[in-house]
Amino acid sequence: MTDAIQVLTTLPNREEAQRLAHALVERRLAACVQVAGPITSTYRWQGQVEAAEEFLCIIKTLHGHYPLLEAAIRELHPYAVPEILALPIVAGHQPYLDWLKGEVAPGGEQD
Repeated sequence: MTDAIQVLTTLPNREEAQRLAHALVERRLAACVQVAGPITSTYRWQGQVEAAEEFLCIIKTLHGHYPLLEAAIRELHPYAVPEILALPIVAGHQPYLDWLKGEVAPGGEQD
């Protein structure tokens, strides 16, 4: 098991996703954020089944940074209830994991 995690969140358009990605890397809360999409999400919201085009952010960071990362996503996210899911990275290419650790500042840097 590593101390690396991937955090997933979705945003309503590419511009919002890129803005979030840039902010998280700039603040050194994430080593890398990949933006994928468009994707289609189907979900129940306020009693209705809805579908929406979204963009998925895949955020690479360290487990200890999760509280600051979640706070930053909630601050910058346009949704009332954003998807924020952390998944453990159980193994990986060691040079990549070493790079990830070097790119995420201890405790993150706040603007």
